[in-house]
Amino acid sequence: MRALGEEFRAAREARGLSLSDVAEQIHIRSVYLQAIENEDWSAIGAPVYIRGFIRTYARFLGLDGESAVQRFNESAAGLAQPTAPPREAILGGRTERRSPSPSRRSPSPLLYAAGFLACVLVGAVLYNLYALQSAGGVKAPMSAGPAATATAALAQVTPSPLPGASARPVATPAAAATARPTKTMTIRLSETSWLRVLVDGQDVMEGLFPPGTVRTFHGNRALVRIGNAGGVAVDVNGKSVGKLGNEGDVVERSFSLTGG
Repeated sequence: MRALGEEFRAAREARGLSLSDVAEQIHIRSVYLQAIENEDWSAIGAPVYIRGFIRTYARFLGLDGESAVQRFNESAAGLAQPTAPPREAILGGRTERRSPSPSRRSPSPLLYAAGFLACVLVGAVLYNLYALQSAGGVKAPMSAGPAATATAALAQVTPSPLPGASARPVATPAAAATARPTKTMTIRLSETSWLRVLVDGQDVMEGLFPPGTVRTFHGNRALVRIGNAGGVAVDVNGKSVGKLGNEGDVVERSFSLTGG
């Protein structure tokens, strides 16, 4: 039986395609396609990405993707599992950079100023309550604590509307919570996956991200490229789109965020 890598190379050359031609169409870097044809699995990294690349490459060439993955599993049964994800993934090769944790700093002078202002405001509120009680405007039970006294005072003091101003109902928190978000896309990862997200043409997220990652984006249009579609779920404008493919699938999808 012909080796797996040789079968891929022969199928590609039979179609008169170069590695660059294939890479441009399926969005997998040519260096990884060459690694598949050479069966140089260590150049790709984790087996989950190798299987995804093999499946996508095989489907493009008209080969049986599941059979190709099975042959890889048999040939790489003793392949050592990497202790860390590859530094580069599909098209772009950038990993997320985390800034070092800042050293502990002394409290900012603004923090002291904010505390002082809060004390002044609390004092002003207590003084006004005392003045209202002294004038007979608020009668609170003697057994009630400071919190109950403040609540009773605020309940009895109702501001008068300005002349000529019409009364408008105030939106309650419950009503605001039921409003459906718009121009919003949320991505949730249940498995490690490479991601690239463009919002309104701007590259806002790219790299290899761990399970539990949740990111929300705002704009008019979003383009998403996923290296492991079975481990990524997408919500658009508060509505779940679900997962965009199976484990190891490389998927690219475009979403309009301006809909209702």
